[in-house]
Amino acid sequence: MRRAIRAIAATALLAAGSITAFVVAGPAQADTQICEQFGSTTIGGRYVVMNNRWGTSAQQCINVTSTGFGITSQQGTGNTSGAPVSYPAVYYGCHYTNCSPGTVLPMRVSDISSARSSINYTFVSGATYDAAYDIWLDPTPKTDGVNQMEIMIWFNRQGSIQPIGSPVGNTTIGGRNWQVWQGSNGSNNVISYVAPSPLASWDFSVLDFISDVRSRGAITSSWYLTSIQAGFEPWIGGAGLAVNSFSASVNGGGGGGTTPPTTPPTTPPTSTPTTPPAGGASCSVGYSTDTWSNGFVANVTVTNTGSSALNGWTLGFTLPSEQAVTNSWNATLSGSSGALTARNLAWNGGVPAGGSTSFGFQGTYSGSFAAPSAFTLNGSACTRA
Repeated sequence: MRRAIRAIAATALLAAGSITAFVVAGPAQADTQICEQFGSTTIGGRYVVMNNRWGTSAQQCINVTSTGFGITSQQGTGNTSGAPVSYPAVYYGCHYTNCSPGTVLPMRVSDISSARSSINYTFVSGATYDAAYDIWLDPTPKTDGVNQMEIMIWFNRQGSIQPIGSPVGNTTIGGRNWQVWQGSNGSNNVISYVAPSPLASWDFSVLDFISDVRSRGAITSSWYLTSIQAGFEPWIGGAGLAVNSFSASVNGGGGGGTTPPTTPPTTPPTSTPTTPPAGGASCSVGYSTDTWSNGFVANVTVTNTGSSALNGWTLGFTLPSEQAVTNSWNATLSGSSGALTARNLAWNGGVPAGGSTSFGFQGTYSGSFAAPSAFTLNGSACTRA
């Protein structure tokens, strides 16, 4: 599966800081229809259901029930060699600052005594999609933006699509056989477990998959589980696909992890960003992207290569023509196309010597895709990492 940012959010829910397009409805009682691009609601007083149409401008609608949701309309068309058009899903935990009611996530993996989940799907024929179960982890108790590790469990796939990366072997988890794929989508690392035949329902231990990923050296026990999600990634069609029921429970042990961490806060501070100091800075910039037919996600890492700490930063760069930003996270962006500036938020303005900070944004483009040719930090030119 290809994706840049879910729920931008993403992120993104396709984001880490804020996503102005995110629409949150009240708790679902009777069936609720959501057609807003990033519309969401809660069910059972415990889970969040999100429409999360991040990769297309075409309509997608979901009907939310008391136990799950179904796709009633999906008009987008994705490139089967690229990313899907959306990720409608139900989840427990935190996703781009939107946390499910009463969740204990994020929780450090070493503090988790048990984590179980169950799912029941309805599949359809004639569409191109995967039934994707996501487990998200990060080195920090992150509640805002893209996590560094995504575990995907493909319960079903239809059409000429494949997971991110390449196959690295097979394994047995929960008494079932899985083909394992490993790679990166440019925003985060992904390890996918593909069922050899459609699996419409299952009750299983989430920790079994986390343990397998840890054994591959991709995470450690000090990482945090941030969310458990189940839904679909449609490329073409998808009306009739449904998560009939979903449940997830995570329990702490050893006296730790039974309540959400207090730092960083669930919602990043919204006070006025720190004013960057006068004068230049020594810096390098890493710019990685994930693209699909008419959109992209960019992740920018700014490293302070100077000998003194930064107390506030402003990064300047120019997007190539025919590119435009639709949303961003971890920074305040001025402008949406052409010459842009990204400015720190109140909570990430300090960057020590040798340290780095990162932010990202989602956008659209036409024609050939290219990265900005130059970056300046507080007025001084940066090298490319």
